[in-house]
Amino acid sequence: MDPIIDLESDTYFMREALRLATKAFELDEVPIGAVVVRAGQIIARAYNQVELLTDATAHAEMLAITQAEAAVGDWRLGDCDLFVTKEPCAMCAGALVHVRMRRVIFGCADDRSGAAGGMINLLQNPALNHRCAVTAGVLANECGSLLQTFFRKKRRPDQNEQ
Repeated sequence: MDPIIDLESDTYFMREALRLATKAFELDEVPIGAVVVRAGQIIARAYNQVELLTDATAHAEMLAITQAEAAVGDWRLGDCDLFVTKEPCAMCAGALVHVRMRRVIFGCADDRSGAAGGMINLLQNPALNHRCAVTAGVLANECGSLLQTFFRKKRRPDQNEQ
């Protein structure tokens, strides 16, 4: 039986992911946040920590997956949903398929490197052993605006001090 999609809860959980993305922004990390939900409860929370941990794999999604696996006691997350503020990259999408994430809900699309339909769709590739249900565009404007502000600040650091 497919889970009932409740757009109000999608918005609620995406707001939590956005709160975590804001924390990443404050730490000068690319502002992406993620939460993993199981049975209506958040079991993992993460934000990008690539610079902080000097680890290219420390994306919000990867860190949230690791936390969720610990919470569940298994690497299989087939009854879990991931909420993330930006469309996952190929690395993260591959991991989401591997852990059999039931559903991936993201905020803003990434046409250049997104792997949930942007550049490629790994999450629903019929050649892979699992396909995730995907919901795109939840709080897209808020998620996209935070990223735009971050990268605008990075491109023009001298103008941000005024």
